[in-house]
Amino acid sequence: MTDPAKERQLQELAQVGLCVRILSQARNELYLSMPFLDVALSSFQFEAQWDLRGSGLRTDGWTIFYQPDLLLDRYRKGRVLINRGYLHMLLHCLFDHMDTRGKRDKELWDISCDIAAESVIDGLIQSCTHLQPGAFRRETYLRIRKELKLKTLTAGGVYRALAAEKPGEKRRRQLAGEFLVDSHERWEEPEQPRAAAERRNRWKDRREQMQTALEMGAEQGREDNESLLEELAVENRERYDYGRFLRRFAVLREEREIDADSFDYGLYSYGLSLYGNTPLLEPQETREVCRVEDFVIVIDTSMSCSGQLVRRFLEETGSILSEQEHFFRSIHLHVIQCDEQVRQDAVLKSPEEFRRFLENFQIQGGGGTDFRPAFEYVEGLRRSGAFTRLRGLIYFTDGKGIYPIQAPSYDTAFVFIRDQYQEESVPAWAMKLILEPEELLEDGEMRDVEEEIFRKEILT
Repeated sequence: MTDPAKERQLQELAQVGLCVRILSQARNELYLSMPFLDVALSSFQFEAQWDLRGSGLRTDGWTIFYQPDLLLDRYRKGRVLINRGYLHMLLHCLFDHMDTRGKRDKELWDISCDIAAESVIDGLIQSCTHLQPGAFRRETYLRIRKELKLKTLTAGGVYRALAAEKPGEKRRRQLAGEFLVDSHERWEEPEQPRAAAERRNRWKDRREQMQTALEMGAEQGREDNESLLEELAVENRERYDYGRFLRRFAVLREEREIDADSFDYGLYSYGLSLYGNTPLLEPQETREVCRVEDFVIVIDTSMSCSGQLVRRFLEETGSILSEQEHFFRSIHLHVIQCDEQVRQDAVLKSPEEFRRFLENFQIQGGGGTDFRPAFEYVEGLRRSGAFTRLRGLIYFTDGKGIYPIQAPSYDTAFVFIRDQYQEESVPAWAMKLILEPEELLEDGEMRDVEEEIFRKEILT
C-alpha cells in the first residue's frame, strides 16, 4: 500500500533536485556569456521555500529562495526568464538595493530597484538574457531618462523621478506588474550590525572586482555590457557612510574599561578551585581602543542652503556619533556655523552635550558663502592648543562658495546633496561625500525643501 505522505515527500525531493539543476544551469549560462560575473554568480546558495508566493523568488544577499512549483512554471515559459531572474536578484545585491532605502517610501523604492535592475538587463547584448522590451517598458525608460537627463538609471535616480511624478495606485500597479521579478519581503529584516556590514562589504568587493574585470576586458565585451559597466561605475562611488568615514578621525589611546580579550578564563578558574576565593589573574582594567577624540563639523548657513537639510544632517550625524563605540568618554567636538564669516562655535565635550545642542539648535547666518573663514578659524584654534589631536573636519554645504587654495594639515571632507553642487569647483585635496536627499528626508519634507530652495533662488 502506497504511503501518500512518503509519495509527497519523494515528489518534493525530486522537484527540489530539478530546481537546483535549473538554477545551476542559469548560473552557468550567465557565466559563459559574462565571465566577469564568476565570483558574484557563485555567491548564492539555493533553498526551497514552499510558502513563498507571488513571484516565487527572493534573496537575502546570501541565499536564493525559490518556490519549486512557481520556478518550474517559470522555466516552462522560457529558460531566459530563469536567467533574467537570477541576474535580477544578483544586481539587487551588487547595487546595494537592500540596505540603502533610508527614509524613502518602501513601495516606490521596491519599484525603483526593479526598474533599475531591469534597465541594466535590457541594455545587455546577451542572448541568454535578451527579451524584446514592450512598448510600456520602453516608454517608462524614456520618460525617466528624460526626467533625470541621465543615461544610467540607478535606483535612487529612478526613485527621484517617480516621486516627482507622484504616481497613483493604478500607475504603481502597472509599474509593479511590468517590472516585478522577485520578492523584497525580507530585505530589511532585523540583523546583527556586524552581519549587515559583512553583507554590504561582501557585495561591495564583488562590485569593484566586476568593474575592474569589465574595464580590463576586450573592447567587444565592454560594448556588449555597457549598461552594466555604467551602473557599476556609478555605484562604486564613495557612499554616504559616516560610520566608515569617522574612522578616519580615530586615534589610538588607552581607556579605562575591562579588556575581555586579555582575560584568561582557564587560569582564573584554576585559581578559584585551588585557593577558594582567590583568582590567579584579574582582567586588565584598561585597553587600547580607536575612537574619535577631536574633530570639527562646519555647517554652511548661507542663503542658498536649506535650513531643513541642515537640521536633518545634524540629527543624522548625532545619531551616529552617539553610538558608544565612536566616542571616547571625553571628546572635543566643535560645531561651527559659517556663511561668509564664522557665526557660532559650539564646543561639545560629550554625546549628552551633543544631544542637548540638537534640541536647542538655531541656524545663524543667511549671507553669502565663503569657506575660507571657517578654515582660518580652525587653524587659529589648532595653533592656540585648543585640540589635542585634530584629525579631520566635515563641511556640510551646497558647494557654491570660495574654497581655500591650500590644503589644511588635517583630513577634510565636503558633504554635498546630490545634484546640488558643482563638481568642477571642489578642490583636488578635498574628500567628497555625496548624500541622496531621500536618505535624510521623508517625501513630504522633500517637497518642503524644494520649495524652500526655489524661494531662495528667486530672492538671490
